[in-house]
Amino acid sequence: MAATPIAVITGASSGIGAATARQLAAAGYRVVLTARRKDRIEALAAEINEAGQQATAYALDVTDRNAVDEFATAFRTLAVLVNNAGGALGADPVATGDPADWRQMYETNVIGTLNVTQALLPALTAGGDGTIVILSSTAGLSTYEGGGGYVAAKHGEHVLAETLRLEIVGTPVRVIEVAPGMVKTEEFATTRFRGDTEKAEKVYAGVEAPLTADDVADTITWAVTRPSHVNIDLLVVRPRAQASNSKVHRTA
Repeated sequence: MAATPIAVITGASSGIGAATARQLAAAGYRVVLTARRKDRIEALAAEINEAGQQATAYALDVTDRNAVDEFATAFRTLAVLVNNAGGALGADPVATGDPADWRQMYETNVIGTLNVTQALLPALTAGGDGTIVILSSTAGLSTYEGGGGYVAAKHGEHVLAETLRLEIVGTPVRVIEVAPGMVKTEEFATTRFRGDTEKAEKVYAGVEAPLTADDVADTITWAVTRPSHVNIDLLVVRPRAQASNSKVHRTA
């Protein structure tokens, strides 16, 4: 009897990460949930297990390389890694942006993805059929005013995915990049504006139907479950109301 394939999801405590964990578990993977908020991922793991699926929680800060390396020792083989941990801070112009915010976004989005990918790549390769998903953003493909720090970080993550795919071609590991546009989750915009819910709501004001975390998780799960020889290099997913980062139809 074949062993249940294992999928690691970073940033699984809420939003897209949590939704992806639920959907991959339903698709037959044993999901390993990582995030800094231990209580959140333990509750999610319990929910998944109670549904008759398989989940384990592991508290992890992806920017802590020693902790990531220790985490990686638990895996001899691995089927899927979803690099979802990341986020945005602030919406200041380049002229007045806080370098500390830029540094934190780069550390989380780029170095965090690098840390986990480097640490788990041997297990993904050893399994003979590995998949790395890098959740970037349309901010990694084009820019917009007030997004300089986040855009710079997501461009870095996009280039990381492209370069890795070139470097490991010929190995049994796929590199998939999913780049969402406007997604309304419970925390992304609120975190960006440091708890200012009024500013956060303005991001989505008048947009009839922004993407949900489940929409993006469905996209990730579809890409991961394609036949092994099929690699979805880059998948951009936006709501119908969004034509670009700066062109959004609003009803009011």
